[in-house]
Amino acid sequence: MNLHVVIGFGPAGAATARLLAGQGHSVRVVTTSGRSPEPGIEHVACDASDAERLTAAVRGATAIHHCAAPPYHRWADAWPPLASSVCAAAEATGAVLVMLGNLYGYGPVDGPLTEELPLAATGRKGRVRAAVWEQARKLHEQGRIKAVEVRASDFFGPGVTDGGHLAARVVPRLLRGKPVSALGDPDAPHSWSYLPDVARALVEVAGDERSWGRAWHAPTEPALSTRQMVERLAAASGTGPVAVRGLSPAVLGVASLFSPLVRELKEIRYQFDRPFVVDSSAYEAAFAVRATPVDEQVEATVEWWRERLATTA
Repeated sequence: MNLHVVIGFGPAGAATARLLAGQGHSVRVVTTSGRSPEPGIEHVACDASDAERLTAAVRGATAIHHCAAPPYHRWADAWPPLASSVCAAAEATGAVLVMLGNLYGYGPVDGPLTEELPLAATGRKGRVRAAVWEQARKLHEQGRIKAVEVRASDFFGPGVTDGGHLAARVVPRLLRGKPVSALGDPDAPHSWSYLPDVARALVEVAGDERSWGRAWHAPTEPALSTRQMVERLAAASGTGPVAVRGLSPAVLGVASLFSPLVRELKEIRYQFDRPFVVDSSAYEAAFAVRATPVDEQVEATVEWWRERLATTA
């Protein structure tokens, strides 16, 4: 089987690496500090912003799965060198560059999000993410690299913890029957990207050259509001209904004084104050991966959290 290099070992990187290893591929994970090896996965310590070292780390790979991201509050200064280094490694080695993207680059839009929309974000983080893809796309069009991007909405599912809006701040509380808080309007329709589906899409496009040269939305179930998702999670957990409260701008304003993450969330608040709906029909028309039915997503997530909390109690 082929060698696949995964940059980053957050939720998406870990899920992608383990999926590839389970399929029998050789897998090398690149992170800043490295990790202990696990079955089928080699871990290498390397600063991915160092193009020379990264190129050496990915030599021989069929595909590079770029799942790393700088700290949220450092995107403006840290994304450009990281993106340039990854592109340089892809060019030097000939490996397909599979990028995990998000939806920030579109900015606020009316109606469902499709890949045909312009990358017209006005916020700083949205402009940064748009520029990262545009750099890779131009290099692809010049024939210097082979690149594809899979764009996902907010992660949900097993393995998603502190960074998820339906994760550490929600599931442990509802498992105890306690109320939960939501960013923005808890009744606005919102698309959630189930983490295993995102990993399966990243693996699928790596091996299908029909996908290269453009961005795709990861297969996504129909949008459900935060309240609807919490209701399903509570039902699956057996704890019964729990209250869902939207966080007011005043509360967020106070919290932003102490939390860099909350300060940065102001820019993408529009994603939760209004409908934020992903159209993944283009991907589904072209490829095999389909979104996991939402009830299966919810049941797997509740079970994962029960096991996690039991082992950390």
